Amino acid sequence: MTVQDLPKVELHLHHEGAAPPAFIRQLAFEKKVDVSKVFNEQGGYAFRDFVHFLSVYEAATSVLKTPEDYARLTTAVLEESAANGVVYTESFISPDFCGGGDVAAWQEYLHAIQEAAQTAEAKHGITLRGVVTCVRHFGPEKAKASALCAAETAGDWIVGFGMGGDEGQGHQGDFAYAFDMAREAKLQLTTHAGEFGGPQSVREALHDLNVARIGHGVRSIEDPALVQELIDRQITLEVCPGSNVVLGLYPNFAAHPIKRLRDAGVKVTISTDDPPFFATTMRREYDMLHQAFGWDAEDFTAMNVTAANAAFCDADTRKAILTKLDPAT
Repeated sequence: MTVQDLPKVELHLHHEGAAPPAFIRQLAFEKKVDVSKVFNEQGGYAFRDFVHFLSVYEAATSVLKTPEDYARLTTAVLEESAANGVVYTESFISPDFCGGGDVAAWQEYLHAIQEAAQTAEAKHGITLRGVVTCVRHFGPEKAKASALCAAETAGDWIVGFGMGGDEGQGHQGDFAYAFDMAREAKLQLTTHAGEFGGPQSVREALHDLNVARIGHGVRSIEDPALVQELIDRQITLEVCPGSNVVLGLYPNFAAHPIKRLRDAGVKVTISTDDPPFFATTMRREYDMLHQAFGWDAEDFTAMNVTAANAAFCDADTRKAILTKLDPAT
């Protein structure tokens, strides 16, 4: 078995950001919406930088209007993930896009997503769990509405709460109220930091939001004291190397700090972020990391076990995932 063929756990996947371009084009065609500016001549998503990426992301996903649209999206995303050997994934789902932050509307979207996920699990053997996310550049008040949606639907399927969006807007602590709401609902917490925000954004996430995982977190490598704090607090990083390279944080995979972080003792995992936007897949991530660092099946399996143990799911689901990663466990 090659490293690309290994069973995989993915903890950092944006639901809308995983939409295949052909799926968005088809939905736009059905709805008679012009999304031509979203794509390049090759048919992929077109953007210049991170901020432009956010606007293209929102333009592309503007065609997703109904629970049925999200059910179809879920089917398309999980088929692609399963084809890449993913056996368990946690997807970031935002009530801002699924019902505008209204709890009743959110529940309708969520029901459609869960039904599609159950069908995909029966057909492809892939398990999906949801992490509700607020959108940082939408502001703290909208984050509270997202947290309420999360709290009202917390359970075995909605297992976490987090935050994505533009790290340049405000501070992690501005969203403490929303994170406290989610924590009180027994949801586990993650947030994007240490990508464009630098090491200080990671420190703020740890101190002001008290999260268990960090989305990206790679720029922690620039601060040795912060690296040690990640190790001491057993924080898991949801690392997306291909995304970081495409968005210009690092020139190539060999320059990416994931190996240095892992060698230092930080818990690192591998994810794709918004795979079609960054022209990547989980198989490609594994192949590129294998080429860059010589990691073998033992290395990747160890990181998948780390990911399974950091997953926000219940104990029975975790046990099932670990068995898929290593039948001997």
